[in-house]
Amino acid sequence: MAAVSLSVSTVKPLGDRVFVKVSASEEKTAGGILLPDTAKEKPQVGEIAAIGPGKRNDDGSRQELEVKVGDKVLYSKYAGTDIKLGTEEFVLLAEKDILAIVG
Repeated sequence: MAAVSLSVSTVKPLGDRVFVKVSASEEKTAGGILLPDTAKEKPQVGEIAAIGPGKRNDDGSRQELEVKVGDKVLYSKYAGTDIKLGTEEFVLLAEKDILAIVG
């Protein structure tokens, strides 16, 4: 099997899917205790790196997504598919799994 080299610019989500760059998880607790990798929680905040063209309506037209590239979003904890490109982590998820745009 041939290895495929991917980058953020080559990933184009389909339909109502979005490609989110995951923000770094917390390294310390509020009290200053360093957390090992096994104790860190999965981050729920990230920045949108790419979006799909939108969901197709019954009449064949596309419904635009409410988010755009560059938006910082809060998404469901266990939603989407985790993807690692190089040293960066991303998650590919449906627009319905996005809970809020963070200001």
